[in-house]
Amino acid sequence: MTDITIIHNPRCSKSRQTLALLEEKGLSPVVVQYLKEPLNASALKDIFKKLNVESVREMMRTKENEYKDANLGDETLSDDDLFNAMEATPKLIERPIVIKGDSARIGRPPESVLEIL
Repeated sequence: MTDITIIHNPRCSKSRQTLALLEEKGLSPVVVQYLKEPLNASALKDIFKKLNVESVREMMRTKENEYKDANLGDETLSDDDLFNAMEATPKLIERPIVIKGDSARIGRPPESVLEIL
């Protein structure tokens, strides 16, 4: 059993590159296809705590139409509002995210995940 998880979208080139990088290192991560297996707000909060980011928006795809259509750039929205939006619309979650223990990194660029391995 592995202690590495990748939040993955197989249609995303960066996500595929990050998974390939892990496999090249001899790792077999647990693959969570978050569009098929949506993450709830509690799981997203847990991932956020492990990421090396200051704002919830840093783990969101802010250029997606769904982000703009839901006015998620509104600075008066709470973190809970943003987590709930990602739970309701998983497409808003930045990808890929690699998690190992108490650390996580967004694979943009893919090599950034090497920091936590």
